[in-house]
Amino acid sequence: MKIFKVIVIVLMIVSCSQDDDSVITEDSLLSYMFDKNTETGAVIACSATDPISNEILTFFYPESNEGSFRFYKTESAAIEIKLDFSKYHQLDMESTPFFNGYLRKYTSASVAEHWIIITHEWNGELKISNPIRTKQLEKPTVWNDAVTINQDELLMPEFNWQLNALGDNAIYFQIISEENDELISGTYTYENSFQFYDTTNVVLNITEGIPQLQNSALYNFTLMDVSLDNWVNLVSQKSFITR
Repeated sequence: MKIFKVIVIVLMIVSCSQDDDSVITEDSLLSYMFDKNTETGAVIACSATDPISNEILTFFYPESNEGSFRFYKTESAAIEIKLDFSKYHQLDMESTPFFNGYLRKYTSASVAEHWIIITHEWNGELKISNPIRTKQLEKPTVWNDAVTINQDELLMPEFNWQLNALGDNAIYFQIISEENDELISGTYTYENSFQFYDTTNVVLNITEGIPQLQNSALYNFTLMDVSLDNWVNLVSQKSFITR
Protein backbone atom coordinates (compact mmCIF):
# COMPACT_ATOMS: atom_id res chain seq x y z
CA MET A 1 0.00 0.00 0.00
CA LYS A 2 1.47 3.31 -1.03
CA ILE A 3 1.40 5.90 1.74
CA PHE A 4 2.44 9.46 1.33
CA LYS A 5 2.24 12.68 3.27
CA VAL A 6 -0.23 15.31 2.15
CA ILE A 7 0.48 19.00 2.41
CA VAL A 8 -3.03 20.28 2.95
CA ILE A 9 -2.41 23.91 2.02
CA VAL A 10 -1.30 22.80 -1.45
CA LEU A 11 -4.37 20.62 -1.85
CA MET A 12 -6.59 23.56 -0.99
CA ILE A 13 -4.93 25.69 -3.66
CA VAL A 14 -5.27 22.91 -6.23
CA SER A 15 -8.89 22.27 -5.33
CA CYS A 16 -9.84 25.92 -5.60
CA SER A 17 -7.99 26.36 -8.87
CA GLN A 18 -9.91 23.46 -10.38
CA ASP A 19 -13.25 25.10 -9.69
CA ASP A 20 -13.40 28.80 -8.94
CA ASP A 21 -17.04 28.41 -7.84
CA SER A 22 -16.35 25.65 -5.32
CA VAL A 23 -16.99 26.36 -1.64
CA ILE A 24 -15.03 24.57 1.05
CA THR A 25 -17.64 23.92 3.74
CA GLU A 26 -16.89 23.32 7.41
CA ASP A 27 -18.12 19.73 7.21
CA SER A 28 -15.80 18.87 4.31
CA LEU A 29 -12.82 16.58 4.71
CA LEU A 30 -10.56 19.23 3.22
CA SER A 31 -11.57 21.65 5.97
CA TYR A 32 -10.91 18.99 8.63
CA MET A 33 -7.46 18.29 7.18
CA PHE A 34 -6.35 21.91 7.37
CA ASP A 35 -3.30 22.44 9.59
CA LYS A 36 -3.07 18.74 10.53
CA ASN A 37 -0.28 16.24 10.00
CA THR A 38 -2.08 14.00 7.52
CA GLU A 39 -1.33 10.55 6.11
CA THR A 40 -3.39 9.10 3.28
CA GLY A 41 -3.93 5.40 2.64
CA ALA A 42 -3.32 4.81 6.34
CA VAL A 43 -6.72 3.33 7.28
CA ILE A 44 -7.59 -0.02 5.68
CA ALA A 45 -11.28 0.15 4.72
CA CYS A 46 -13.83 -1.36 2.34
CA SER A 47 -17.62 -1.37 1.91
CA ALA A 48 -20.28 -3.97 1.12
CA THR A 49 -24.05 -4.22 0.96
CA ASP A 50 -25.84 -5.85 3.88
CA PRO A 51 -27.47 -9.09 2.66
CA ILE A 52 -30.77 -8.35 4.44
CA SER A 53 -31.28 -4.59 4.74
CA ASN A 54 -29.24 -3.60 1.66
CA GLU A 55 -27.61 -0.88 3.77
CA ILE A 56 -23.94 -0.09 3.18
CA LEU A 57 -21.54 -1.69 5.63
CA THR A 58 -18.14 0.00 5.79
CA PHE A 59 -15.49 -2.04 7.56
CA PHE A 60 -12.18 -0.60 8.66
CA TYR A 61 -9.10 -1.57 10.64
CA PRO A 62 -7.87 1.07 13.11
CA GLU A 63 -4.35 1.01 14.49
CA SER A 64 -5.96 1.72 17.85
CA ASN A 65 -9.50 2.08 19.21
CA GLU A 66 -8.36 5.32 20.81
CA GLY A 67 -8.79 8.69 19.10
CA SER A 68 -11.70 9.81 16.97
CA PHE A 69 -13.20 8.25 13.85
CA ARG A 70 -15.14 10.04 11.14
CA PHE A 71 -17.20 8.97 8.12
CA TYR A 72 -17.13 11.15 4.97
CA LYS A 73 -19.03 10.69 1.72
CA THR A 74 -19.65 12.49 -1.56
CA GLU A 75 -23.11 13.41 -2.80
CA SER A 76 -22.78 11.05 -5.76
CA ALA A 77 -20.26 8.87 -7.56
CA ALA A 78 -19.93 11.46 -10.33
CA ILE A 79 -16.86 13.34 -9.16
CA GLU A 80 -13.97 14.06 -11.49
CA ILE A 81 -11.19 13.42 -8.98
CA LYS A 82 -11.77 10.86 -6.22
CA LEU A 83 -9.09 12.51 -4.07
CA ASP A 84 -10.78 15.93 -4.20
CA PHE A 85 -11.30 16.10 -0.44
CA SER A 86 -13.51 19.18 -0.73
CA LYS A 87 -16.24 16.92 -2.15
CA TYR A 88 -16.37 14.65 0.91
CA HIS A 89 -18.73 15.72 3.70
CA GLN A 90 -19.02 14.28 7.19
CA LEU A 91 -21.98 12.20 8.31
CA ASP A 92 -22.49 12.49 12.06
CA MET A 93 -22.67 8.86 13.13
CA GLU A 94 -20.83 6.39 15.33
CA SER A 95 -18.86 3.33 14.30
CA THR A 96 -19.46 0.04 16.11
CA PRO A 97 -17.02 -2.73 17.08
CA PHE A 98 -16.70 -5.60 14.59
CA PHE A 99 -15.02 -8.90 15.41
CA ASN A 100 -15.04 -7.85 19.05
CA GLY A 101 -13.41 -4.51 18.32
CA TYR A 102 -10.46 -5.72 16.27
CA LEU A 103 -12.18 -4.08 13.31
CA ARG A 104 -14.88 -1.42 13.30
CA LYS A 105 -17.95 -0.86 11.14
CA TYR A 106 -20.20 1.95 9.93
CA THR A 107 -23.74 1.27 8.71
CA SER A 108 -25.20 3.87 6.34
CA ALA A 109 -28.28 4.25 4.19
CA SER A 110 -28.27 2.88 0.66
CA VAL A 111 -29.50 5.61 -1.69
CA ALA A 112 -27.33 7.02 -4.47
CA GLU A 113 -23.95 5.49 -5.16
CA HIS A 114 -21.08 7.63 -3.89
CA TRP A 115 -17.51 7.65 -2.58
CA ILE A 116 -16.62 7.10 1.08
CA ILE A 117 -13.53 7.98 3.13
CA ILE A 118 -12.89 6.97 6.75
CA THR A 119 -10.60 9.02 8.98
CA HIS A 120 -8.89 8.26 12.27
CA GLU A 121 -7.34 11.09 14.26
CA TRP A 122 -4.96 9.60 16.78
CA ASN A 123 -1.55 10.19 18.31
CA GLY A 124 -1.15 13.63 16.76
CA GLU A 125 -1.88 12.52 13.22
CA LEU A 126 -4.91 12.39 10.93
CA LYS A 127 -5.02 9.06 9.09
CA ILE A 128 -7.20 8.79 5.99
CA SER A 129 -8.41 5.73 4.09
CA ASN A 130 -8.25 5.31 0.35
CA PRO A 131 -11.59 6.25 -1.26
CA ILE A 132 -14.28 3.57 -1.48
CA ARG A 133 -16.63 3.55 -4.47
CA THR A 134 -20.01 2.14 -3.43
CA LYS A 135 -21.78 -0.07 -5.98
CA GLN A 136 -24.91 -1.07 -4.10
CA LEU A 137 -27.06 -0.47 -7.19
CA GLU A 138 -24.92 -1.65 -10.09
CA LYS A 139 -23.09 -4.47 -8.28
CA PRO A 140 -24.52 -5.39 -4.85
CA THR A 141 -22.32 -7.65 -2.75
CA VAL A 142 -22.96 -11.37 -3.12
CA TRP A 143 -23.02 -13.38 0.14
CA ASN A 144 -22.48 -17.16 0.10
CA ASP A 145 -20.50 -20.04 1.64
CA ALA A 146 -18.60 -21.07 -1.50
CA VAL A 147 -15.32 -21.92 0.23
CA THR A 148 -13.69 -25.36 0.38
CA ILE A 149 -11.66 -26.33 3.44
CA ASN A 150 -8.91 -28.95 3.36
CA GLN A 151 -7.75 -30.22 6.78
CA ASP A 152 -5.22 -32.83 5.72
CA GLU A 153 -2.57 -31.03 7.77
CA LEU A 154 -3.23 -30.99 11.51
CA LEU A 155 -4.41 -27.56 12.71
CA MET A 156 -3.38 -26.00 9.39
CA PRO A 157 -6.61 -25.84 7.38
CA GLU A 158 -6.31 -24.68 3.79
CA PHE A 159 -9.06 -22.49 2.35
CA ASN A 160 -9.78 -22.27 -1.38
CA TRP A 161 -12.33 -20.35 -3.43
CA GLN A 162 -13.07 -19.54 -7.05
CA LEU A 163 -10.65 -17.09 -8.62
CA ASN A 164 -12.22 -13.74 -9.52
CA ALA A 165 -15.71 -15.22 -9.38
CA LEU A 166 -17.57 -11.96 -10.05
CA GLY A 167 -14.88 -10.01 -11.92
CA ASP A 168 -13.17 -6.79 -10.85
CA ASN A 169 -11.10 -8.46 -8.12
CA ALA A 170 -8.01 -6.71 -6.78
CA ILE A 171 -7.28 -8.56 -3.52
CA TYR A 172 -8.77 -11.07 -1.06
CA PHE A 173 -9.18 -10.50 2.67
CA GLN A 174 -9.40 -13.54 4.95
CA ILE A 175 -10.52 -13.56 8.58
CA ILE A 176 -10.42 -16.53 10.92
CA SER A 177 -12.31 -16.04 14.16
CA GLU A 178 -13.42 -17.99 17.19
CA GLU A 179 -17.02 -19.06 17.79
CA ASN A 180 -17.61 -15.83 19.74
CA ASP A 181 -16.19 -13.75 16.83
CA GLU A 182 -12.86 -13.05 18.55
CA LEU A 183 -10.47 -12.42 15.65
CA ILE A 184 -7.55 -14.84 15.36
CA SER A 185 -5.99 -13.80 12.06
CA GLY A 186 -6.56 -11.25 9.32
CA THR A 187 -4.63 -11.59 6.08
CA TYR A 188 -4.68 -10.40 2.47
CA THR A 189 -3.67 -12.43 -0.57
CA TYR A 190 -3.75 -11.98 -4.32
CA GLU A 191 -4.19 -15.73 -4.72
CA ASN A 192 -7.49 -17.56 -4.22
CA SER A 193 -6.18 -19.63 -1.32
CA PHE A 194 -4.86 -19.28 2.21
CA GLN A 195 -3.47 -21.89 4.59
CA PHE A 196 -3.40 -21.30 8.33
CA TYR A 197 -0.81 -20.23 9.38
CA ASP A 198 1.41 -20.14 6.31
CA THR A 199 2.05 -16.54 5.25
CA THR A 200 3.97 -17.40 2.08
CA ASN A 201 1.36 -15.81 -0.18
CA VAL A 202 0.22 -13.13 2.27
CA VAL A 203 0.77 -9.60 0.97
CA LEU A 204 -0.69 -7.71 3.95
CA ASN A 205 -1.14 -8.95 7.50
CA ILE A 206 -3.13 -7.37 10.37
CA THR A 207 -2.63 -10.34 12.70
CA GLU A 208 -1.00 -9.80 16.08
CA GLY A 209 1.72 -12.33 16.83
CA ILE A 210 1.66 -15.91 15.57
CA PRO A 211 -1.80 -17.38 16.16
CA GLN A 212 -2.64 -21.01 16.84
CA LEU A 213 -5.79 -23.10 16.55
CA GLN A 214 -7.01 -25.63 19.10
CA ASN A 215 -7.98 -29.16 18.17
CA SER A 216 -11.70 -30.06 17.92
CA ALA A 217 -12.74 -26.42 18.24
CA LEU A 218 -15.30 -24.46 16.23
CA TYR A 219 -14.03 -21.56 14.11
CA ASN A 220 -15.42 -19.24 11.45
CA PHE A 221 -13.80 -18.31 8.14
CA THR A 222 -14.77 -15.09 6.37
CA LEU A 223 -13.58 -14.14 2.90
CA MET A 224 -13.98 -10.73 1.25
CA ASP A 225 -13.34 -10.34 -2.47
CA VAL A 226 -12.35 -6.67 -2.79
CA SER A 227 -12.15 -4.55 -5.94
CA LEU A 228 -9.51 -1.96 -6.80
CA ASP A 229 -11.80 0.82 -5.55
CA ASN A 230 -12.39 -1.02 -2.26
CA TRP A 231 -15.91 -2.32 -2.94
CA VAL A 232 -16.55 -5.86 -1.68
CA ASN A 233 -17.81 -7.95 -4.59
CA LEU A 234 -18.30 -11.12 -2.57
CA VAL A 235 -18.44 -12.25 1.06
CA SER A 236 -18.12 -15.98 1.77
CA GLN A 237 -18.51 -17.33 5.30
CA LYS A 238 -18.10 -20.85 6.57
CA SER A 239 -17.78 -22.53 9.97
CA PHE A 240 -15.49 -25.52 10.59
CA ILE A 241 -14.26 -27.74 13.40
CA THR A 242 -10.54 -28.37 13.52
CA ARG A 243 -9.10 -31.84 13.47
